[in-house]
Amino acid sequence: MIGSSWKDELYKYITGIVKKKGQKLYNINGDMDHIHILAGIYPDISISDLVKEIKRSSSLFINQKRLSLGKFSWQEGYSAFSIGKSELERLINYINGQEEHHHRNSFTEEYEKFLKSYGVEYKKEFLWKD
Repeated sequence: MIGSSWKDELYKYITGIVKKKGQKLYNINGDMDHIHILAGIYPDISISDLVKEIKRSSSLFINQKRLSLGKFSWQEGYSAFSIGKSELERLINYINGQEEHHHRNSFTEEYEKFLKSYGVEYKKEFLWKD
């Protein structure tokens, strides 16, 4: 779980990873059990390689600084969605409102809604639990 006392430090660290990899970070925010990263990904790196580096480096950072009560690790997997430039401002606002948003909807409810709106077929038993 991402602690409210150290989430800003984590977001700054992840911002540094994205920039160091030569990518453009537009926004980052989340709730205690997940984060959203809005980035422009150039073709010199795959999304999977970038996510792998973010997870690896940020887990080491969290554990070395002892920010989490126990050993921190990200769950397996991730989701990536592409958007058009015309949706950028709307998505930035959506990401900024994560904590408020998740007082009304769980992450699983939100994720299933994303999958349905993007027409992605999925099996409920393979989704994580809240």
